[in-house]
Amino acid sequence: MNIQPIAFVQSGFKEKFGIPRQPGLVNTIQSRIVLEAAYSSPDAVRGLEGCSHVWLVFIFSECVDKGWKPTVRPPRLGGNERRGVFATRSPFRPNPIGLSAVTLDSIEIIGQQVSLLVSGADLMDGTPIVDIKPYVPYSDCLPEAHFALAENYQPLTLAVSFAPEAQQQLNEIERTQALPLKAQITEILRCDPRPAYQRDPNRCYGIRLHDYNIRWSIDDITGIYVHTIDHCA
Repeated sequence: MNIQPIAFVQSGFKEKFGIPRQPGLVNTIQSRIVLEAAYSSPDAVRGLEGCSHVWLVFIFSECVDKGWKPTVRPPRLGGNERRGVFATRSPFRPNPIGLSAVTLDSIEIIGQQVSLLVSGADLMDGTPIVDIKPYVPYSDCLPEAHFALAENYQPLTLAVSFAPEAQQQLNEIERTQALPLKAQITEILRCDPRPAYQRDPNRCYGIRLHDYNIRWSIDDITGIYVHTIDHCA
């Protein structure tokens, strides 16, 4: 069996840290799914415009060479408890394949180049896509479904504030680019990307989003604080 990528992702998520742990949690960032030349035919997406959402089948390309283990430590359990790999969505799998449901915003066809613009993706820039399927509500949505490990999800409701320097940097970026960076940063940080074993309010973290390095910290009492927004060298 030989599975080849049919497309690659172009996304503002430039590194693994900071990417939401599930799809649909950060909807202010739009990603582009660029079909490879062999599959980039307008005929291949004929009828897809009737879909509001699609499934993206992808490869955890950052984990291909890292192997797998029968058990993993899910972040939702604080990294302290083990679960079977098939009872989790860990990227460290025998076959590192992922599945994400995303909103299909539009289909772009320029000549023979076909791209899908989607939102709600939890995929890093450069992720290989191996299939695209329509989301079929009557069969794909299962209201009776439950999963004890993740019955519900609530984002942080803490206030997000920006240091004067960061606010100045943000104003300049949003003035010169059509980029809702403040909304994107707010949505990402309210997903709490911190490792479960690192909850020190004095610790400063960094994520790379688009071409910017964003430094921030979280205090469960005073809120989320963005220290700086610097252009990556």
